[in-house]
Amino acid sequence: MAYNYSDLDGESSILKGDYRITIIQVLVFVCICINLLLIVTFFKKDCFHTTARYILFALTLLTDSFLLLISDVLLIINYYRITMQMWLCIIITIFALFYFFITPVTLTAMTLERYVAICMPLHHGVLCSTRRTMHCILIIHIISSFPCIVILSPFFASIPDSFFRKCAFCSVETFMLQRWHEHLRSGISQFYFLIMCIVIVFCYVKIMKVAKAASGENKKSTGKGLRTVVLHAFQLLLCLIQLWCPIIENAVLHIDGRLFQKLRYVNYIIFSLFPRCLSPLVYGLRDETFFHALKSVFGFYYHKNTKQQIKIIILQRKRSHLMQ
Repeated sequence: MAYNYSDLDGESSILKGDYRITIIQVLVFVCICINLLLIVTFFKKDCFHTTARYILFALTLLTDSFLLLISDVLLIINYYRITMQMWLCIIITIFALFYFFITPVTLTAMTLERYVAICMPLHHGVLCSTRRTMHCILIIHIISSFPCIVILSPFFASIPDSFFRKCAFCSVETFMLQRWHEHLRSGISQFYFLIMCIVIVFCYVKIMKVAKAASGENKKSTGKGLRTVVLHAFQLLLCLIQLWCPIIENAVLHIDGRLFQKLRYVNYIIFSLFPRCLSPLVYGLRDETFFHALKSVFGFYYHKNTKQQIKIIILQRKRSHLMQ
């Protein structure tokens, strides 16, 4: 996973060379800045506050930004070989595990919302109302907390109190005390992978049938919805593959520690950073309504600042003329 960085085989970090960590810092900074721009746009426009897909989109942006920040902080801490007390590491790991699962669960909910909008348009206003969307967000958080509880419960049941005062490198592998703990973690990831894949395939097949039967404007709208689901599916696929990464990484760890480090670096770029850069593309740029809102919000600030700068320049010139 994106946040499971640990010190192995006497290596100073999972990354070899400062240029790799620099690349990650640049990518994380760009992703978080773009997400913040879109979050500001969402809160500035009241029309987005009553639409289910935009509310879920904002939840995805907030979750991704928070998870990227946590994983990046852990990366830097482990890169510079900084240890921390286990009680603090446990808190960070709980948040990281929790928010790690929120993104794929939210993407699945967004796919279901598109299914309802296209295949059940008469019921969309009722099923995807603002009130029910808030309930949906609560359900998303409950579903996402389940893996965290199951994975960490055996750990809390078997450690002494002195463990919390111990200082060590912060990694989720620290909490895998027994071999069966790793199998439990892998089993939960595979279970979520299977359920989400079934939901995505079901929605895609149903929307495809509606797209073939539609005509005119309905066909155009349905086709756009289908492409959105395809992007969601691709984004979700990358997130779901990340659920399998711990299984593959754990197998490689027992073979070659250095290969494990390189594999984790590649996994972080492809399956953690990249899918979280797709969220702004799906709704921030492809969606015409959100894109126009983005331009209007930041265009307003740009013109406002430009006018203020012009006024300042004019006043400065007037003062200079008076002094002459």
